[in-house]
Amino acid sequence: STAEKPILLNNIADAEAFVSSAEVAVIGFFQDPQSPEAAQFRLAAGQVPEVPFGLSSSATVLSHYGVSANTVALFRTVDNDRRDLEMSNREVDAKKLIRFVRINELRLVTEYDPVTAIGVMQSSVQFNLLLITDKMSPKHPERMRKFRAAAELYKGKILFILLDSNLKSNERVLSYFQLKKSQLPALAVFHAPDDEHDVLTVDEISTERIQDFCNSFLQ
Repeated sequence: STAEKPILLNNIADAEAFVSSAEVAVIGFFQDPQSPEAAQFRLAAGQVPEVPFGLSSSATVLSHYGVSANTVALFRTVDNDRRDLEMSNREVDAKKLIRFVRINELRLVTEYDPVTAIGVMQSSVQFNLLLITDKMSPKHPERMRKFRAAAELYKGKILFILLDSNLKSNERVLSYFQLKKSQLPALAVFHAPDDEHDVLTVDEISTERIQDFCNSFLQ
């Protein structure tokens, strides 16, 4: 059965366990769980099935997280960051809430698209590693497994990004790194503040190879 969304968080221990159990977790802090803002929050929760949503109206939980008014907080483990959205403004509806989640839901491996790009650019992590590849390739699941394993090792240091070469909107990125589709898959590492980058075309991806590439760039 599908779990009830959002999950009610009645105390600090529940809230902390909820946050630490997922790559991305969202909590709505509402003094009145029946308020119109809380109703919009529930609506948004139902439309983002892959992200866990929790709701708390406990005064101790709100105080623990430094929240006084109606606020939605998104927690992410990839860079140990938290993003807040004030809900007191009546203009914040379910649609705006979903966009807030989509922009900020950076994961161990974030798939790049025009919406997640905003969150990537706003991240405190200044190094990005892109796997530029064809998602339709039969080798894709195995490549992703190794890419994710490497991402675990650089949590908080490098954002790992999947870039699907089939998407028309990603062609600009390929040309930025001076890559042709015939050269893929490729790894591209990028330092945001000064645009410094390095590209490695690979036949096969291994976690060790990704580590070597990242370490030499970081040094």
